[in-house]
Amino acid sequence: MINLEDKVFQILISWFQNKNQKVIVALSGGVDSAVVALAAKKALDKKAVAVTADYNTLSGDELKSARKIAKEIDIDHRIVRYNELDNEEFVKNDSLRCYHCRTELASYLLLEAKKMNVSLIVDGTNIDDLKDYRPGIKAMRENDVKSPLVELGIGKQNIRSIAKSNNLSVFDKPSNSCLASRIPHGIPVTFEKLKRIETAEILVKSVFNVRQVRVRDHQDTARIEVGREEFKEMFDRDKLLAIDSKLKNLGFKFVALDLSGYKCRDNIDINTTCSNKSI
Repeated sequence: MINLEDKVFQILISWFQNKNQKVIVALSGGVDSAVVALAAKKALDKKAVAVTADYNTLSGDELKSARKIAKEIDIDHRIVRYNELDNEEFVKNDSLRCYHCRTELASYLLLEAKKMNVSLIVDGTNIDDLKDYRPGIKAMRENDVKSPLVELGIGKQNIRSIAKSNNLSVFDKPSNSCLASRIPHGIPVTFEKLKRIETAEILVKSVFNVRQVRVRDHQDTARIEVGREEFKEMFDRDKLLAIDSKLKNLGFKFVALDLSGYKCRDNIDINTTCSNKSI
């Protein structure tokens, strides 16, 4: 008997079969684009190509994840490299930072598409993403990047179930976003800040053995957010002292734990907090 996840996945595969053309899948390293890439591969085989952008604001862990996913799927995987910090509109870090980020990403995807004679580009945006303020989605639409998960009404819960049933290692991977999202709007994004944030998050994960982590960089202050379901892991005095020392060695003067937990939206001007479910 075919279960619901299999039916939904077959609908996604059919979306690509009906297109019946070469496709580029923007593979980020997360579960959403992984499922889209898997469907494209099953539907189109060698006519499906995954492209990941390495643009300085992507953490090293995300790039590793994208490479791992591509191997699991056995899909042709290409990396495009550019420096997002050369984009003045992005660096100034206003409320349209994500719009400028995705506009630039789309331009590089279009360049790859032209090289490969591909006219269809897709991403992993799903219907749950539409509930948040995400100007980056608008930028991708303006550049004709398609979102099959949105078109088919597929959300996160189904995506994770599909990934699990197809043995994708990222099926329960916590959501992530570019490192620049940890910097408050109005404070310019720099390479030094991004590296400090990335190192700080690696340290928090290693010291406390938690998975969902953000270290918000408020210049002198590091504000640590962890998922509510992992909050209990933080109440160890020796570990708190250790992370306080380690993060101060990175240049922070103060280290704080956000008692409201991880924010679902990676825009630190918004105060919505997560429920206990994975997002």
